[in-house]
Amino acid sequence: METKQQILTIDDIKKLVDAFYGHIRNDALLAPIFNERIKDNWPRHLEKMYRFWQTVLLEEYTYSGSPFLPHARLPVDHEHFSKWMALFTKTVNELFTGEKAQEAIWRAGKMAEMFEHKIAASKNNPLNIL
Repeated sequence: METKQQILTIDDIKKLVDAFYGHIRNDALLAPIFNERIKDNWPRHLEKMYRFWQTVLLEEYTYSGSPFLPHARLPVDHEHFSKWMALFTKTVNELFTGEKAQEAIWRAGKMAEMFEHKIAASKNNPLNIL
């Protein structure tokens, strides 16, 4: 069994992102949504996710953009966010230990909560201006 390590480098971020999206791509609930949107652009998406988490966790500012907008019109609800969060937490806990690992889980939870709230608000807005 591989020893858990801390999240300290871009290689650790890549390991996390690759493992997590491997789980996503094999999940009956989430895979269809991701595959419909990403299609054959997985390498580009993964590269963007490396930069995002490198910025968030390592404070190496390689990502710029608005992470919510690409998700604003996804056909998702609480069940999807719960599954996403469960897979993220499982992935982190299987591979990593330490403060950055716990921070990753905490930050992912906050993002999932915010995205879920904003998507629900958008669906309930009669103007739906997103």
